[in-house]
Amino acid sequence: MASTRRALRVLGHPVAQAGGWVAAAGWAAAFPLMSHLANQAAWGRFAAPGYLLAAVLTVTLPCGLAARAAGAAAVLGAALLPLGALALTGHHQSEVTVVERSAALLLHTGSPYLTETPHVVDYNPYLPAMALFGLPRVVLGEAGPAARVLGDARLWFAAAFLACLLTGWRLLRPGGPLRASVLPLTVLTASPLVALALAVGGVDLPLTGVCCLAMALAERGHPLRTGLVLALACTLKWTAWPALPVALLLLHRRHGPRSALRAAVPALAVGGAVIGPVAALHPHELYEQVVRFPLGLTAVHTPAGSPLPGKVLAGLGPYGHTLSLTLLAVGALAVAAWLPTRPPATAVAACDLLAAGLTVAFALAPAGRFGYLALPAVLVVWPRLATAPGRPVPVPRRRPTHRRAADVPMVSRDTVRTRE
Repeated sequence: MASTRRALRVLGHPVAQAGGWVAAAGWAAAFPLMSHLANQAAWGRFAAPGYLLAAVLTVTLPCGLAARAAGAAAVLGAALLPLGALALTGHHQSEVTVVERSAALLLHTGSPYLTETPHVVDYNPYLPAMALFGLPRVVLGEAGPAARVLGDARLWFAAAFLACLLTGWRLLRPGGPLRASVLPLTVLTASPLVALALAVGGVDLPLTGVCCLAMALAERGHPLRTGLVLALACTLKWTAWPALPVALLLLHRRHGPRSALRAAVPALAVGGAVIGPVAALHPHELYEQVVRFPLGLTAVHTPAGSPLPGKVLAGLGPYGHTLSLTLLAVGALAVAAWLPTRPPATAVAACDLLAAGLTVAFALAPAGRFGYLALPAVLVVWPRLATAPGRPVPVPRRRPTHRRAADVPMVSRDTVRTRE
């Protein structure tokens, strides 16, 4: 915790904050010059001025106001304005089209997967529950500006992400005011780490939020809710599956084997109930699109092509592709073997373990994007912000008969941990 406290003190200095906003502006400004994707270039044109304004506000306004004003300027320029503009004009990355189409297919055919996939956009690499985020588009259609924006799956990706992080904050900082989370969440959302995904695609945002929430619930000892949240995560995308053993190990260590079992049963039962019917009735489509396509084993290759180690190896030919898959399997087995020897004791440790495993998977997979690394990055950052020491937290204490409730003192989180 001492290192976290020192880091927060350094990052809280206005010069450091302004430098961070300037760096973000430089990152955003590079997209219109270097990216071949029109959506990302448009995001950069909105985001760069917003970040620069945030830097100016940080060093010109009084300390009490500067951080809030800078965060508002950044989130407006980097997230809200580009998301609104792109939603109104119907521009987005292909992931949004896939999710919205999968919702329509699920309602009309019982399966979120097309039977014929001659083009890359015909593939749906997500599990059935991801189609839920496309239902607003099916219900509202695209007739009129309001319907175009409110039906956009990106809006609901962002809503799920924010709701999960806020709930996780409340769990990891019990008794603290929820308003204390507004500034950290604003800055995180405005950062290029989240804002770019939110504006152009955002399909991994709900997955990230749900994983953070599952670890917070596990730490606080809510096995049934942990199991249900894990079921949701594991039916959105296969990359969430490592969250299941990590959360169960956290529950086992903190609250005993019975709590872990009470979480595992609903997670597996609900997850199986969602995936099972599709797997039974449409096994070929599920296998081809959810398993083979992300691994680069189909005739049509995924457009995810950042030069990560696995992608570089896969580009060397069949032997390189096989080596990439082999290293991915070895990495997964190594992480699985290491987990029981170092079971996490806190949500921070659990998120760190999950982030490490996902980073290995994304780095060694035959196809991947640098943008995928936003998921493990948020897993590392957000629980630390939520558990940052030194803020007053009311601690329930047994009230002596001669004292009033108003006399019960407020103590800091550090004091609580010392007593524990």
